[in-house]
Amino acid sequence: MADNRYRITERVAAGGMAEVFRGVAESMRGFKKNIAIKRILPALTKNKKFVAMFLDEARLSLSLQHANIVQVFDIGHSEDTYFIVMEYVDGIDLKALLDWRRRINKRIPVAHSLYVIMEICKGLSYAHELANQDNDAPLGIVHRDVSPPNVLMSKQGEVKVVDFGLAKATSQVEVTDPGVVKGKMSYLSPEAARGEEVDSRADIFAVGILLYEMLTGKRLFYGETDYQTVELVRNAKIPPLRPQNPQVEPELEDVVRKALSKRKEDRFQSATDLQDALAQYSYSRGLKVISRDIAELVRQCLEDKRMQSGEAKPVKPSSIIDHLLQDEIVKFTSVDFEDPGAQPLLADELSNRSGPSPSVTEGDFVDPRGWAEERLTSPAQDAADAKALEARRTSKDPGPPAAAVAPPAPRRAERMRVPTAENKAKRPSPAAPIESTPGPEALASILEPTPGPQMSGAERSAGAPRAMPSPRHAGRSFLIGAVIGFVLLGAAAATFIAKRNLPGGLLAPHAPQTP
Repeated sequence: MADNRYRITERVAAGGMAEVFRGVAESMRGFKKNIAIKRILPALTKNKKFVAMFLDEARLSLSLQHANIVQVFDIGHSEDTYFIVMEYVDGIDLKALLDWRRRINKRIPVAHSLYVIMEICKGLSYAHELANQDNDAPLGIVHRDVSPPNVLMSKQGEVKVVDFGLAKATSQVEVTDPGVVKGKMSYLSPEAARGEEVDSRADIFAVGILLYEMLTGKRLFYGETDYQTVELVRNAKIPPLRPQNPQVEPELEDVVRKALSKRKEDRFQSATDLQDALAQYSYSRGLKVISRDIAELVRQCLEDKRMQSGEAKPVKPSSIIDHLLQDEIVKFTSVDFEDPGAQPLLADELSNRSGPSPSVTEGDFVDPRGWAEERLTSPAQDAADAKALEARRTSKDPGPPAAAVAPPAPRRAERMRVPTAENKAKRPSPAAPIESTPGPEALASILEPTPGPQMSGAERSAGAPRAMPSPRHAGRSFLIGAVIGFVLLGAAAATFIAKRNLPGGLLAPHAPQTP
């Protein structure tokens, strides 16, 4: 049953995987709550692997409840797309903050950078260490996409990580989908760039990239192409920080470099360890920052954004797209994970192969080498096809070998010739027999042959039923026959007049004289 408790108010952002809307959740007695509605693009939901991974991770994201993680309230579907209803964070993301500081040519203060990174570590540590409530087994949650757009900061100075439910599913998007993973290559870990299995230490490497970029104000791994970016990540060569920011002390640079170690065994083994190292440095240097200081940064960024776009923000009228999206929200139905139809696909349903699960890129491509082999190794089928083609030949076809069969159009044109005094003397060749002077019905049957096999003379004499032509073909045949009949009648009349007007001696070679 569809739920009508969600209503879209405005579009907030759009990307290669989803678009985000601001909405309102309404319940009994007029209670309203601001929410964020993320709509997964329908093109991605056609990928069964993506949907399976998305539902699997979404079930875990519903259980994540932490102050530094954006809470997910509901997950539903409407026709061919999925929606994620989550907590609305009124503020900016880390990408907007970095872009603003680069534009005004100022770096984020060191103390503020360390505070934001420590808040991120709190949320990641909670997710990484979350265990199953039934048997206390670790769930092994890895975000896999810790990047500036997925770090939100509110007007109250809160720092929250978002999109745990989409991180693993993103790996199942085919590489032929342009724009889906563009821009995220810069925040991969070396082992992820090599296609190896990742764990929580891949998220620690991504946090190290964020800290480096906040301290320097520059991108760490950024090539002209995606391939160059991936190569930079694989090599993991870290330029020195102090030449780019004199406020970075050697002790802090050592912490950053340890988080960005190429070998995951050399990094901090947990997000809590990284948080502890940053807190130790901050407290030893007296770098005091609270949420009020982060809120001031957010306020300044939003104020600058309003100045750039203009004070008065025009109210856009509702478009057809907005109405269609609202109709989809009206049809919103929450996913019931207890329903077998909503369960993620099993491994044997995702792939026909047996044994260990394939890598991410395996199975995304089709090997065409087997197509020709299948065709060449089935002679029996080829022979059956040839016999069926031979059986479809009509009785009017002359019957030479297949390589010598002429196209039907020239053969029909040859049989349409009307016999005259000159071509009567020419004998038709056995390979292309010409019948006697055809009447209107015969010519009409040649020009408009009726579909289906032709009957032999014995079948016609036996009174076999004959297929009746359609009224359209019958009318056309009658018209063609009438025209040809008038032509023949005129030719006969002209011949008769010529015989009477010419001297008798000229007619001797053509007709015998009466004694």
